[in-house]
Amino acid sequence: MSSFIAWCFDHLNYWTITFLMTLESTVIPIPSELVVPPAAYRAAADGSNLNVVLVVLCATLGANLGALINYTAARYLGRPIVYAFANSTFGHLCLLNEQKVQHTEQYFTDHGAVATLIGRLVPGIRHLISIPAGLAKMRLSHFILYTTIGAGLWNIILAAMGYALQSVIPEDQLLDTVTRYSHQFGYAMIALALVVVAYLIYKARKK
Repeated sequence: MSSFIAWCFDHLNYWTITFLMTLESTVIPIPSELVVPPAAYRAAADGSNLNVVLVVLCATLGANLGALINYTAARYLGRPIVYAFANSTFGHLCLLNEQKVQHTEQYFTDHGAVATLIGRLVPGIRHLISIPAGLAKMRLSHFILYTTIGAGLWNIILAAMGYALQSVIPEDQLLDTVTRYSHQFGYAMIALALVVVAYLIYKARKK
């Protein structure tokens, strides 16, 4: 499996982008920073067979597919099995444990359904936020909407960085540069999302 994933990284196309981002949104520890920025970086090169808009769309589609896997498993298997998996050997190999699931559940409890949107921008929670949504039996249409918006925003940020850096740095420096700035962009988007949500809540209560 690891050799196949390595092959996908070496042969980034729309199918492999979708596949890798599907894995990234489950419990497989594949950071989106390893997928979207390199694909956008290559899309910016002359003669590339990749289009940066399609890169974002495929990445967002993959994020939705992976999130649906987590959501469905959590919704129908239930909390005991989810936590048993988190504490299993395979769960630990996926860098998962009970504390991480508890932290993500608490985040969902504190922020409500909109946590599915905002959580897609938070490092360490991004790929797990669909689990408490499934445990809480969140309405599927809302889950897909929030996941699409959150994942889409994050993928646009990553793609914009990869695309812009193509003319600035060599590809072997891309990962370090993206990692350094991606968290800052993520937190800025979280702040913006919270402002928008607060404004909508204010308007609804006033009405």
